[in-house]
Amino acid sequence: MRVIVVGGGVVGTMHAWQAVQRGHEVVQIEREAEARGASLRNFGQIWVSGRAGGEELDTALRARELWERIGAEVPGLGFRAIGSLTPVRNSLEYAVAEAAVARPDAAARGYELVTAEQARKINPALRGDFEAALWCERDAAVEPRTAQLHLREALRATGRYTFLPGREVREVTGPGAVRDDHGDVHRGDAVVLATGAWLSGLVRELVPELPVRRVRLQMMQTAPLGEPLTTSVADADSFRYYPAYRSAALDRLGAEQAQAPVAAEHKMQLLMVQRQDGGLTIGDTHEYEHPFAFDTLEDPYEHLTEVVESFLGRPLPKIRHRWAGVYAQCTDTTHVVHRQQVADGVWLVTGPGGRGMTCSPAIAETTADELGW
Repeated sequence: MRVIVVGGGVVGTMHAWQAVQRGHEVVQIEREAEARGASLRNFGQIWVSGRAGGEELDTALRARELWERIGAEVPGLGFRAIGSLTPVRNSLEYAVAEAAVARPDAAARGYELVTAEQARKINPALRGDFEAALWCERDAAVEPRTAQLHLREALRATGRYTFLPGREVREVTGPGAVRDDHGDVHRGDAVVLATGAWLSGLVRELVPELPVRRVRLQMMQTAPLGEPLTTSVADADSFRYYPAYRSAALDRLGAEQAQAPVAAEHKMQLLMVQRQDGGLTIGDTHEYEHPFAFDTLEDPYEHLTEVVESFLGRPLPKIRHRWAGVYAQCTDTTHVVHRQQVADGVWLVTGPGGRGMTCSPAIAETTADELGW
């Protein structure tokens, strides 16, 4: 079988990986010289802890298993089974963590409520003040800016993979066939459009009423911390954002403890991961209304810096990078992904939202299974 994958981000690359692993030939087409979207502009977190139960959690857990397996084959991914800690500072936040640990699926997530002393043994860099922390053993991390590069190197080594950068697919010309803006037609037994947040052009022509929206976020990265941050770190605002934490305790938190004004305005939470070079990736904000701003704002960065420094008990290293990114999210956020046949032999796979890096291996596996690869 010959598979054409359109899109060089992590979802597209994982579809290429699945096809090649199953013995097929793959041509992957990317409109940029390299992927430039959400697949690079993220935390690199394999984030199980906050996922909704049912399909979303099952997908995340399966993806976590696949990431570890692929990471063993492709060491350049930088897969690290580091887990995560969410420090809590008062009884309201503690109650939300306690409710999470009481969930029927808490063991599958690797949840444990630990004391501040236990949290500091797990992650000694957390020297600030907090009362306890929610530990999630199943969370992990990879290196988002280089993951696709290393995956493609491994794919090329099979002799059944071709990467064509700098080409934008413009037209479906027939069953399993597309034309790019160089005038070349690429034919296969199946075409997968994994175009991320690029929802205009060909995607809009094929699906005018696509149930997917775009979301913009701001993030930053520091110089090396100078010591290991042995886990990912979140703050209690993440409880408000992720569906796994919905409970009566969360309702009380929302009613009795307001977010900081800047956090509420920009729909913020803290997520933080250490990169292999020692720097910290920190975010994030959420912007849903179009048209998006074209600039980044300082207030959210200042808020995140204050939160991080309060957990670390020390000044944050120099900020080296700030950026904004856009990802595609199903308008019905209970859907892990939007997967739709849009023409004869052509399927669109998009809209995982902030779950793309986490769930992409399992999303691609499901596509391969459904298409009978």
